[in-house]
Amino acid sequence: MDDKERLERAQEELGYTFQNPELLSQSLRHPSSTDQRLDSCERMEFLGDAILGMVVVDYLYRAFASMEEGEMTKIKSAVVSRASCAVVAARVGLGELVILGKGMTGRRELPQSVLASVYESVVGALYLDGGLEPAQTFILRDMEDRIRRADRSGHQSNFKSVLQQVAVQREVGVPTYHVLDEKGPDHAKCFEVCVELGGNRFPSCWAASKKQAEQDAALEALHDLGLAYRGERDEVLIRLNPVE
Repeated sequence: MDDKERLERAQEELGYTFQNPELLSQSLRHPSSTDQRLDSCERMEFLGDAILGMVVVDYLYRAFASMEEGEMTKIKSAVVSRASCAVVAARVGLGELVILGKGMTGRRELPQSVLASVYESVVGALYLDGGLEPAQTFILRDMEDRIRRADRSGHQSNFKSVLQQVAVQREVGVPTYHVLDEKGPDHAKCFEVCVELGGNRFPSCWAASKKQAEQDAALEALHDLGLAYRGERDEVLIRLNPVE
């Protein structure tokens, strides 16, 4: 396709009309397509990477008021990863629009690194052309759902964090975990742990490590509070408000 068609398609996919189309053109220019690296997308990719991280962190901070810094870091890392950016770039159709050098044009599939690179550079171009608003709109169009899914996925393995969020929301103090019993030889001990919250002691659980027993005890508490249930595929799902 010629440059005009490429830019028209790109703007249609992005849902944004550039005041300076050359910015968009450069954001689609892979380093392999030009002898001058400054003419490629590399600098915009660097800028876009920073903006992507800022937008995702800002969203996490505002949307999850009780989420701890460690959990926000985990979700941010998953959402802004190369793999995540590559998936979104492919979905948006950027893989068909990126300008490649001769050595790469014959490939059946683009490397993940190329797709992620063009996604971040387009974010940079949007920011340079229209400021934060169009860049943020483009990012959250796909990333908001990925953030929410990453949050739900994280809950399935870190029930202590979920219970901590519940405690903060309900202002009932801090969950405390108690080892009630332990059995077995030193090299293969099992632990019985329960959790107390808001004056209530919830059912205890046994596990092969204190860490896992605490996670299981937190899940028991979430079940008792009506906040944990089984999905269609038997996975544990969390609702932060109980069913009436």
